[in-house]
Amino acid sequence: MNPKMMKNVMRMMIVLLAFIGMADVVAATGAIAAASSGGYSWGMPLGAGIALGLAGVGTGLSQGQIGAAAVGMVAEDGDKFVTGLIFTALPETIVLFGFLAMFLM
Repeated sequence: MNPKMMKNVMRMMIVLLAFIGMADVVAATGAIAAASSGGYSWGMPLGAGIALGLAGVGTGLSQGQIGAAAVGMVAEDGDKFVTGLIFTALPETIVLFGFLAMFLM
């Protein structure tokens, strides 16, 4: 992966994590409103959906490029299989953050 593409992927990951953080704020605001008024608030399910959806999109975009690079790395040197596997599994942590945000709401 060339440096320009890597820089763009990192920017996209940062933006997606910022959106997940904003979704958490929306959901927390909705939970506070629902608790204080005793009614149902739209903020909680909206925040959970945004957090999980954007986490999935970010993971899919990053895993495609990382997986292609890992396959190329393993094709050149078979001893680097574990390194390629670790780098391929790293974006999955972003989806786990999305699931965590969804279940905490």
